[in-house]
Amino acid sequence: MRPHRIFVAINLPDTVKQELLEYKNKWPEIPARWAGKENLHLTLAFLGNTSDEELREVVGLLQEVGDRHSPFELKIIHLQYGPDAKNPRMIWAIGEKPPKLLKLQKDIEHTLAAENLYTPEARPFSPHLTLARFHVTQFRQMEPEERPEIAQEISFSFPVETIELMESKLKRSGAEYTILQSFVLEK
Repeated sequence: MRPHRIFVAINLPDTVKQELLEYKNKWPEIPARWAGKENLHLTLAFLGNTSDEELREVVGLLQEVGDRHSPFELKIIHLQYGPDAKNPRMIWAIGEKPPKLLKLQKDIEHTLAAENLYTPEARPFSPHLTLARFHVTQFRQMEPEERPEIAQEISFSFPVETIELMESKLKRSGAEYTILQSFVLEK
């Protein structure tokens, strides 16, 4: 069987997704592929290619993680070019880093890494949503003064009551995401 391309994420309420995607209308001149509403999420851990057997193990471990954490409020506070302002490839919506989010993300990392199901990233966790991916060549051809200034404070908050195990399927039209299972934060 073909491996699954897996990650753990927080999904947003549809109302927040819709409001974030309204920024697409604000910057029509940016040569970018904007995320579909169904694809907006905040990644907590990207596991990559995972076998069916490993997937079953991940499900059990994430159930335990969910049992150890309680719901919390998450705020999306800033828009910016990402991952690097000097050489941008995307538009990001940045989230705050409440202690409960950081503890949850670290617990997921440590729990899965302890079973050799995840390799923690070298860079520190930065909660963000990818709103758009640039057509890089076209974006770089824009003169710096033609590029809109997108950095701005925003304020969207929502309750985080579950985490999702998701699968990513790469297609010509872009990645397609499917929720495989949700885990309630119920401490």
